[in-house]
Amino acid sequence: MSAVIPASSSSEAPPPTGKTKPIVYFIGLTAALAGLLFGLDVGVISGANEFIQKDFGVDDRMVEKIVSSLLWGAVFGVLISGFFSLRLGRRGTILISAIIFAVGSVLCSAAPSAGALIAARFFLGIAVGMASFVAPLYLSEIAPRSVRGALIAMYQLMITIGIVLAFLSDTFFSTYANLQPLATEISQSLSSLAGGRGQMVMHAYFIMPWRWMIGIIAVPALLMFLGMLFLPESPRWLVLKKRGPKALAVLRRLASSEAEADRELAEIEASLKMEQKGFSLFRDNRNFRRAVFLGVGLQVIQQFTGINVIMYYAPRILQEAGFNTTAEQMWGTVLIGTINVLATFIAIAFVDRLGRKPMMFAGFVVMGLGMLSLGALFHLGIGAHGGGGLTMSYLAVAALVVFIIGFAMSAGPIIWILCAEIFPLAGRDFGITCSTVTNWAANAIVGMTFLTMLNTLGPGNTFLLYGALNAVFIVFFLTLVPETKGVSLESIEEKLLAGTPLKNIGR
Repeated sequence: MSAVIPASSSSEAPPPTGKTKPIVYFIGLTAALAGLLFGLDVGVISGANEFIQKDFGVDDRMVEKIVSSLLWGAVFGVLISGFFSLRLGRRGTILISAIIFAVGSVLCSAAPSAGALIAARFFLGIAVGMASFVAPLYLSEIAPRSVRGALIAMYQLMITIGIVLAFLSDTFFSTYANLQPLATEISQSLSSLAGGRGQMVMHAYFIMPWRWMIGIIAVPALLMFLGMLFLPESPRWLVLKKRGPKALAVLRRLASSEAEADRELAEIEASLKMEQKGFSLFRDNRNFRRAVFLGVGLQVIQQFTGINVIMYYAPRILQEAGFNTTAEQMWGTVLIGTINVLATFIAIAFVDRLGRKPMMFAGFVVMGLGMLSLGALFHLGIGAHGGGGLTMSYLAVAALVVFIIGFAMSAGPIIWILCAEIFPLAGRDFGITCSTVTNWAANAIVGMTFLTMLNTLGPGNTFLLYGALNAVFIVFFLTLVPETKGVSLESIEEKLLAGTPLKNIGR
């Protein structure tokens, strides 16, 4: 039997009538820089894989380990994020992740072997996991509910921008001529200090393009650290730590009126009447467990749409589709990343107007069509092994673009939005920990199996499988997922803990 826990006493408050203050968007944009770093680390490995494989002389299986090591590091990062975010605050945890981002990027760029690179990417993954945990949480707790969906979608937008910037960086650094003058100048400076050995070190560690691709990420990490120093702490975390006056001050900076800030503070305080937190809430309360299992399911779905198959291995997929030169593969990857950015604006524009579920339904249909079309094209003989001509190769790129549009307008941002909304405050850290750990574990499974699937099942069957999964996910969304557009977090919590069916805890 589940424990009886008092729910929030607040009913659904009327929507705010004033305009959203500019500071809300400034805070949202700055916090979403965590997503930029997330995207940079996801995107950079796509272009670096070929160079790493050549420089270290490793096979596809080792490439899968290098790719997935960051993802398993992210799992660990999420697991410790709950501890840090509860004790040091959401803002403090983002600051810690920024430091790890910077240090980890430098360690990766200087790795002397494949094994050392795996270890350095695991460490860097800790920052990625912490950022993916705490940034959406921070945004959901600090944003007025009228723009909450858009601000959390901004986090996903910054991920997509980070990915395309990484693709552009990869394309630039993949040309040796771009590096040679700078590398020569630095190596000459080093050799004057350490003789010939300085020049040897420069060549061994910095002339390889992938080292520059990865090391450059330290710069935006430091910029995010500086920006976060000026942002306020989450008002919900402040109330949780019994700092009500500070929470009210933050709410009044963000709300359209003092009355709205006072009402929101009262709702937050009412929701904290629950004494149980974290695992004890999960153990004793069946209704909270329902939300946790829903969050876990949502994150499994996001990864098994196949998005990171594209993001981690885009050049390899384009090679299989018949684009044989590095330039074709890199610029094709940039095109995919750019479409990913542009299509995310669809979610930002409509997620708080049309709602979460209509956008998700349309997205799954589009993603399924894209993956099924790509699989069919490979079965028709496209690619380096089957031929098919340029027309078929361009059709494959079109199918990839269709899939990316479907993901960016739906599962990319909206699943993060939902997972930031469905958990009660007293168990929010635990719930988001469970769902985000699941995201990264599923992500790692995708990253460490795709090349194996490609080599055993063939590209056609691999993409048909992902297309079929997208069709199955439609059923899950229609039967279990609530519509949370325009609903306060406290109202969602109240309905969840009262035993309302998951599908109905929103509007």
